[in-house]
Parts: sequence; structure tokens; C-alpha cells
Amino acid sequence: YLRARQADPMSSFGDFAALSDVVDKDTAMVLKTEVSDGIVAPGYEPEALEILKAKKGGNFIVLQANADYVAPQSEYREVFGMGFMQRRNDCVITKESLAKVATTKVTELSEDAQRDLLVASIAIKYTQSNSVAYAKNGQVIGVGAGQQSRVDCCKLAGRKVRVWYLRQHPKVLGLQFKEGVKRQERINARVRYIEGDMTGPERAQWETLFDAVPEPLTEEEKNEFLTSLSGVSLSSDAFFPFRDSIDVASQLGVSFVAQTGGSVQDASVMAACDEYGMACAVTGQRLFHH
Repeated sequence: YLRARQADPMSSFGDFAALSDVVDKDTAMVLKTEVSDGIVAPGYEPEALEILKAKKGGNFIVLQANADYVAPQSEYREVFGMGFMQRRNDCVITKESLAKVATTKVTELSEDAQRDLLVASIAIKYTQSNSVAYAKNGQVIGVGAGQQSRVDCCKLAGRKVRVWYLRQHPKVLGLQFKEGVKRQERINARVRYIEGDMTGPERAQWETLFDAVPEPLTEEEKNEFLTSLSGVSLSSDAFFPFRDSIDVASQLGVSFVAQTGGSVQDASVMAACDEYGMACAVTGQRLFHH
């Protein structure tokens, strides 16, 4: 749960948590200190339940999922008086989904790569299309969803990957906050330090959070640190229509890709993967969510 939340701790402020396993005391203790509105899970240990029930003065929403529930095959949406119905996306994503590696230079996926591609693929199955996700070491590290073009998804998610990795830069880890600065303020301040594009008034307010004004984190320092990022996996909820998404991914340490395939530009996309030494699995599964 902690690793999932750390994919984007800035956006997880004021969230609703969903867990796939019984919530234990340790997880409840983490949630106790987070700004969150509720949780849904298949079960709760007694001590964990008592902790969560007391959160927000008893107003924290605690829901228990029914493990026996079977969703209907069809989904329905109404938009301004018009109704749309389609079969629910009930495909199950497994290692078999990654069996077809279509690149010619790197033709196999390691166990770690398969794990990361599965994690990323499951994540984008439930995010707004168009969407892509980057993953590393068994966790999602950047999601780009709801964009009109796939390359913009890759850029949006890629910005989050950069922030995720640069949060580990020595300068970021060494920021000296004043006593009393709240945890979420520290999280947001670190992100803005990394991004660096503050206005004058914003920077003046930001500097008040520190005992001493931090030295800038330069673009050269950021780019040098990012060269050590490698072994990242990228999954897309549909095919890549052009190679531009692969070009973007190459700047973010991507070594493994999973995508639907079926584009008239498949050959160009695979050629781009070969140029960058990436392995690309063609899943044949569209994971659109609208």
C-alpha cells in the first residue's frame, strides 16, 4: 500500500483507498495519519477496524467488499439523454498476455519485467483512457490517463516518473525544513523543488518552509541523475499509433513495453523499440476505460 501511494503522493492527498487484501493493523496505522476520506477492502482485522472507525472523528468511510459479487456482463452509460451499452472489460491479465514478444533484438522478458508489466497493465485497466503506466520494482511509478493522444499520456506519466526518481536525489533528501512544517507540505515542497518552475510569489512562499534557502537543483544535475534510471516497464491500454511514444519512453529508462498491437504503424513502433534495445510484448488486449 505504501509503495502504491508513493507513486504520486501529491495526488493521493484526500483520496479513497482500495485494497485487495484484508487490512491489518500496520496498514491501518498508515492510513490513520493520511488525509483520506475512506477505504474499501475485502476484510479488516479487528484492531485495524477500530483504528479506521475512529479516523476523522468517526466520519471516515469504511466499506467491505463482497467477495462473492459477480458484476453484470454489460455496462451502461447515459450521456445527455443518449444511452450506450457495451460488454464489461472482464479480461484477466496474466503472464500469458505477454507471451508474444515482437521485437527482434530483445526477444525475452525477465521475471521482473513480466511482474512490472502486469502491475502496469492492471493499473491502466482501471484508469481513464487513453492511458499508459510506467512501473519498476513491482510498483507503478507514473500514470498518464485521460489524454486525447497517447504520446501526451507518455509525457504526462513520464513527468511523474521523473519526479518519483528525483525524489531520491541527494539534494532532495537533504532539504532542511523548519520545525512544524506539515508532512504534506513537505511532499508538495519537494515536488516543486524538483519541477523548479515556480513563479516569484510562489518561490517566496516556498522559501519560508526552510531553515536556509536550498541551493537550486539544476537541469544538468537532474539529467545526470536520471541517466541512472533503467529497467523501467511501460504498458499502454491500446496500440501505439506512432513511434513518438517510444521515443519519449527511451528518455525514462524504459527497457520493456506491453501494448495491444494492431496499428498500421506496428512495424515502425517495433523498429523504434529495437533501436533503443527494448523488448515489446504484443498483448492483443485493449484495456479501454471510458
